[in-house]
Amino acid sequence: MISAVMFDLDGTLVQSEKLKALSYAMAAQRLRRLPEPDERAIEAYREIVGASRDVASRRVMESLKLEPELQPLTAQFGVSEPWEVLSAMRKEIYDEMVADPQVIRDNQWPHTIAFLRVARETGCRTALATMSQRNEALHVLRSLDLEQYLDEVLTREDVTNPKPDPEIYLLAAERLGVEPADCLVIEDSPNGARAGVAAGMNVIAVATPFTVSGLHSSQVVEHTWVVHEADQLVDVVRDRIAEHNRIGH
Repeated sequence: MISAVMFDLDGTLVQSEKLKALSYAMAAQRLRRLPEPDERAIEAYREIVGASRDVASRRVMESLKLEPELQPLTAQFGVSEPWEVLSAMRKEIYDEMVADPQVIRDNQWPHTIAFLRVARETGCRTALATMSQRNEALHVLRSLDLEQYLDEVLTREDVTNPKPDPEIYLLAAERLGVEPADCLVIEDSPNGARAGVAAGMNVIAVATPFTVSGLHSSQVVEHTWVVHEADQLVDVVRDRIAEHNRIGH
């Protein structure tokens, strides 16, 4: 029986992935004094969406060959690695974007947020499992008034290994006092879905413009359990729970 529902944050409850991708593109623009944000940064981020900040920053840096420009700035930024400079630049831009809670509210995903509220109100245990830093995650949750609907909030600081490692989901199950097999995971990215599957949980992937291609090419989640339209979510959840119960968990 499904007794807990776990949610990713970026791309699942809010459309912050597109804002994060844009922040990398704007960081590259500033670094190279380009007239427009560098679209290649957006595509590089798309390939690693759902990963932790260090993994994403390294990927964008390598894809755009930014290391020669970043290396001389390490002392200025008080860091030791070039990717950390890019990460700091990106974060400053992103923080400026989302400082206004209305920006977050304008970029929420109403269908998954509605499901979170229903899950909590019908007695399911709930958790957030995100690779965002805690201060970022809490800012989003408070902007959307969602803290009250979550029993546990787990962030990048809570684990050693980022998604696609299952550590964060296994820790969430432990804190909620439920078996992994009795957990339903709502994710949007291949990396996040891999983490849920590796944890032995029931995963539903909510496809977004950023993740739909990767979800289908990776096939980490069966097509049946990929939600493409907002109004499909409840039906897919119902079918996933029925399948879970049918096979005797």
